[in-house]
Amino acid sequence: MTIRVLIVDDQAMVRAGFAALLAAQSDIDVVGQAEDGRQGVELGRSTHPDVVLMDVRMPEMDGLEAARRLLDPPPGVIHRPKVLMLTTFDVDDYVYEALRAGASGFLLKDAPPDDLIAAVRIVAAGDALLAPSVTRRLIADFAKQRPAQRKDPALKLNGLTPREAEVLELIARGLSNQEIAAHLVLAEQTVKTHIGRVLSKLDLRDRAQLVIFAYEAGVVVPGDQ
Repeated sequence: MTIRVLIVDDQAMVRAGFAALLAAQSDIDVVGQAEDGRQGVELGRSTHPDVVLMDVRMPEMDGLEAARRLLDPPPGVIHRPKVLMLTTFDVDDYVYEALRAGASGFLLKDAPPDDLIAAVRIVAAGDALLAPSVTRRLIADFAKQRPAQRKDPALKLNGLTPREAEVLELIARGLSNQEIAAHLVLAEQTVKTHIGRVLSKLDLRDRAQLVIFAYEAGVVVPGDQ
């Protein structure tokens, strides 16, 4: 299956470089490029990309607002792509808010080319890009600043089984499915089943939102890892 990618960045050289790199992959098709968030939303609606590479800071409309519009479209708009945020900063409030809005993760702009290609494939497959330690640090830092938000999310934990709650905690601590399986002595497919059930019960989209939920619900306390 070919992965359709839209690149949204206000720097022409960045767009061109990313486009050339991704278009050289046999399984990736760059379907459009936009120079600001507003144009990105318009192209996202018309080209139906699988993955949108979204710069955080842009004129006209920033990446956060553009991500929100793509991930929470108005009535009648069915297509909702995966959004991967691009940033030059390790910790960025915009990125945290984008993850809360449903973005599938973030990548530093100066990441190696192979990381960019892998990121697109990971996000297209429905996984969140949460491997870098800076992502966990970002989420922990900003969750720590928002303790008042934890009451309502905590109530939803009552619907999880003890095993599902355990899986949620390990996800929030940054463990991969394979690591969770080894820790709990389960088959990796069983872990995936548990994650699917947790997502369904909590009405969340992906692993990125699970991590944020876990911090806001107090499942994991920032700094206790």
